[in-house]
This record gives sequence, C-alpha cells and structure tokens, in this order.
Amino acid sequence: MSQVGTSVYQVTALDADDPTYGNSARVVYSILQGQPYFSIDPKTGVIRTALANMDREAREHYAVVIQAKDMAGSVGGLSGSTTINITLTDVNDNPPKFPQKNYQLYVPESAQVGKPVGKIKANDEDLGVNAAIKYSIINSEGAAMFSIATDRDTREGIISLKKPLNYERKKTYTLHIEGVNTHVEPRFSYLGPFKDTATLKITVGDVDEPPVFSMDYYIMDVYENARIGTEVGAVTARDPDSKNSPVRYFIDRSEHGDKYFNIDMDSGVIKTTQSLDREDMPWHNITVMASEVDNPSLLSHVSVTVQVLDVNDNPPEIKTDKEVVVCESSRPGQVIQTITAVDKDDFANGQRFSFSLLSGIPVNPNFTLKDNEDNTASIIARRRRFSRLVQELYELPIVVWDGGEPALSGTSTLTLRVCPCQWNGRVQTCQDERGLLSSAGLSTGALIAILLCIVILLVIVVLFITLRRSKKEPLIISEEDVRENVVTYDDEGGGEEDTEAFDIIALRNPAAAEELKFRRDVRPQAARQCGGPARGCHSPPELDQLNVQKFIKQRLVEADMDTSGPPYDSLQTYAYEGQGSPTGSISSLDSPGTHSERDYNYLDDWGPEFQKLAELYGEDMDVAELDVAVTAAP
Repeated sequence: MSQVGTSVYQVTALDADDPTYGNSARVVYSILQGQPYFSIDPKTGVIRTALANMDREAREHYAVVIQAKDMAGSVGGLSGSTTINITLTDVNDNPPKFPQKNYQLYVPESAQVGKPVGKIKANDEDLGVNAAIKYSIINSEGAAMFSIATDRDTREGIISLKKPLNYERKKTYTLHIEGVNTHVEPRFSYLGPFKDTATLKITVGDVDEPPVFSMDYYIMDVYENARIGTEVGAVTARDPDSKNSPVRYFIDRSEHGDKYFNIDMDSGVIKTTQSLDREDMPWHNITVMASEVDNPSLLSHVSVTVQVLDVNDNPPEIKTDKEVVVCESSRPGQVIQTITAVDKDDFANGQRFSFSLLSGIPVNPNFTLKDNEDNTASIIARRRRFSRLVQELYELPIVVWDGGEPALSGTSTLTLRVCPCQWNGRVQTCQDERGLLSSAGLSTGALIAILLCIVILLVIVVLFITLRRSKKEPLIISEEDVRENVVTYDDEGGGEEDTEAFDIIALRNPAAAEELKFRRDVRPQAARQCGGPARGCHSPPELDQLNVQKFIKQRLVEADMDTSGPPYDSLQTYAYEGQGSPTGSISSLDSPGTHSERDYNYLDDWGPEFQKLAELYGEDMDVAELDVAVTAAP
C-alpha cells in the first residue's frame, strides 16, 4: 500500500579502474528483473516502488536483479550484477470476515453455568496485531444468557453460559456476534474499525431433570410432647420435564440420623415418630430428598427446619446453690435472704412466679416468707437472736408456682445455718471454718495437734542432720596426713610376731575365706618312713594313721577358716611337698648340713600322742605340720 516512488534501498558498485581516465570507472545502474514493481535511479542506485497499492496478501516477496555497467553504459563496457530480496510488510488493510453469516449450536439444558458451550471464529488475512479480533454479543436477548471471550492463541470466540437453561421455558436463543479488529491503521482511520457480524442460533436440548421443590427451604413447628404420628408439615416437588413423572419423597438419614420424623413417600407429609422435648432439643434439621418414578437416580434435596414449641411441663425451682446464713444477732422482721426461682420452660410460660411456705404443717416459729410479687421472695426472721450452740442448722421448705397453663409448682427445702456475725451483718468465721472442717473431717483441736506434731518432727530431723554433719571428719585434713597415710600403707610390718603394727585381715583373699574345701596341701598317700638310726623303723597301724590324718585335716580346715587369729607365715607359706620327689626337699630341715643334727628326743616330754606323730612322719615331718599338731593337741 506504499505510494509510487517510495525509496526502498540503495546499491553501490565499485570499479577498480582509474576514475580520472575517461569513462572507465563511470558506472550506470539498471534493473534486469523486478519490473514493473520497482525502478532504480541509473546514477545513484536508489531503488524505488514503481507500482501503486502493492498487496502483501497477493505477493509478499520480490527478487530484484540490479546491473552496474561502466563506460557510462556504452557498448563495450564491463558490468556486474546483484540480487536484492524485497519483502512487503503487513498493514491492517483487511477486515475480519466470518466464513458464514449464519451458525447453529445445540446446547442441552443441563449445561453448567460458566462452562463453554461452543465457539465461533472470524478470519483475517492480516498478520500479528493487525489480525487481532475482539468478539461481542450485540443483542440483549443473547447477552442476557450467554457471554463470549476471545482466545488469544486460536483467535476464536468462546461462548459460555451465564444462566441455567430451561427447555420447558425457552427452547431457542438467537445471538448476534460481532468481530472487530483491535488495531486500526492510521492511514485508514477515517474508515473506522474493521469488523464483521454473524448470527448464531442456539437450540436448547431437553434433558431429564431431577424434581424441583416448591420452596428453597421449609420451616415447620410442632409442640413438644405431641403424640407420636402428629403431622408437622408437608413438602412438594414436581418433575420439570414435559412428561411430568410422579415424585417420591425420602428423608436423608446419612447426615445426622434424625429419628424423630418420617415422611409419606407419595404425599410428602412429615410426621413425628417419637416424643419431642423442647428443653432437650428445641430445633431439628432434616433433609428431604425427591426422585422421579421413571428415573430414581435423579435426586433433589431440600432443607427442612422443625421448631419444637414449648409446653409447660417443668415445675419451677428455687435458684440457690449455697446455704442461707442466719446471724446469731438477727432480730424479728429482719430479712435473712431474698430468693428467686428458675424454670426450664420458655419465658412465655415461666416468667411469673409465686412463693409460699409449705402448707399443712405447724407454723414455723423461727422464719416466715414474704412474696414480693416481682418473681422474688424474702425469708424473714420471727424471733430475736439465734444460738449456734443450741441449734446450728434449720430447714425451710418453700413452694413456688409458675404462671403457665396449667400452672405447675415445685417444693425446695433450703438449709439455713446460724453463724456469728459482726455488727454490720458480715459473717466472721462460720463459712470458712465450716468449709475447712468439712473438707478435712476433723475438729479444730485435732488439726492443731497434727500440725504441732509435724513441726516437732521437722525440728528433730533438722537437729539430727546438723549434729551428724558436725561430727563427720574430712577425708583429707592436710597435705602431711596424705603423705603419712601413704607411708603407713606401704609398711609391711614386723613379721608374724608383730600383730599390732598392721592388721593383715583386710589383705586376705576373700575367695580363700569363703572356700569350704580342703587345703591345697598334698597329703601323703602312704605311711612315711621313720627317721634316724636310733629309732626302729616300723609302719604304724593303718587305723591309727587314718585317725591322725583325719585329725590333722580337720584342724587345718578350722585353722584356715579361723579369721580371728593372725595368719602365721608358716601356715601360709609351707605345705606338704610330697613323697619321693626326685629333686629332694627344698626345706632347710632336709639339707645335708642339718640332717644329722636333728634331734627328736624332745618329743619324749610331749606325751604319747605327739610321740606317735613323730613315729608316723619321722624326719620328713616339717615345722608346719609340727606346729599344726602342737596347736591342735588337746
């Protein structure tokens, strides 16, 4: 759409010849290909449009061949050529166009509101922003039920439902749809926006719909204590389709399981199945379902609220949770307490109360009751002064009537407690002391005695702990004591004769003290040979040898288990070394230097028992066994 002569491009050709020598370097431009669309200035090489109203939609690309010839274009000149590729850019010179002027669309009446039901598209030969289209419904009938929006990717008009359709009310709708370019070309602004229109006829399809209730919700009422089977109300629903199928009713018991009502399947009448109590549950919420006989799968729901109306079925009661306190200094005519009543029934039946004392009993000489006629009553004293020591508790039965139809009455017995009071009527210690004694179940004297015992026990425990801590000495007194203890601990003492330097009992092996078996000394298996040439060698009788060995063995066990005596070195170090050892005894008693010098004559003075020991063991008996024998002698 550019005007003729619009500059497109400029080409330049270079010639290596000397421009000052004749026409050798004088270049002339011409078009070899591209006419009649473009022209070129032979001197400057500027390419221009040569045809008016070139249309991109008709042809978009052009290949223009340009020739440059020296020698001013004369015969014999040399030439060179090049190709210029020219593309026409798009302008918004085409309006949108609907392929058809009339369209039809089928939409079922069950279509959801806000969901797309169809689409429509207008074509535009332009590109990019020049082809952008905005759709709209220009007639009021169609705009009231439907809306249309533009899809930016596909440039389609998406039609959606604004309100639910009803085939029985309206079966067809006509929509006038307009498509307008959003971008206007400035050169064509005088023409106005490019647009096109089309007509869309929508046919509503008949769908089998669930029943429709006559109301969105129902509110019913019934009196409490009504007889079972009392009619509460009725719901109605109809089939909205043209066939008008019969409807059946049910109560949805899946939500809260209300068992107080039932509904007639055909008529929709709701009746009670149990006795109702307003004070227990004043409101009942149930859900009623309706379905068609021809298509039971289609259900509709409605909420039904049942209000339970009040009946005067609860007697009034005195409203007091505490005992009434009577001061000991009360005077005749003095108001002791003002009381009121409560009623579980509705205020319409229980807002008027009357009070009196219980009739049919003797006149109470201590208290009287005055009805204030404002739903309250006053307890008044009839005597001067009350004594807590004479009588602490009084009972006062009071009758109260409500104002319902029929009127109901209730009797409540109040407990009056006599307490000491101050001059202004304030109770001193009656309630506090009574509460303490009743909670503990003890008298004041008993509580004081218990507390005093607890205090004395605590003082004794504290004194005992203090004295015990004061007598306890520290483990380490000073640095010198530590060194002295170390030296004393390492002192081994003066041997077996030193029994006072160090107590060796703590160093005993605990296993040895607990072991009740025999010593590990090896006892001789046969009778030992007598020693010395002076004494005749003979074997003792077998019975005597066993008795002596048993005697020694018993004494050895007793010596091992005796923890009161010192552990002599001879008992712990020496033991029987066996008989016939090839290496000989390591005892100094068997050394060659001392064998000949051993003298057993000193045993003659010890008695016949020890002489028999010497004869049995002879020179092989060492000092340890002699010591045991001496110690064990009777």
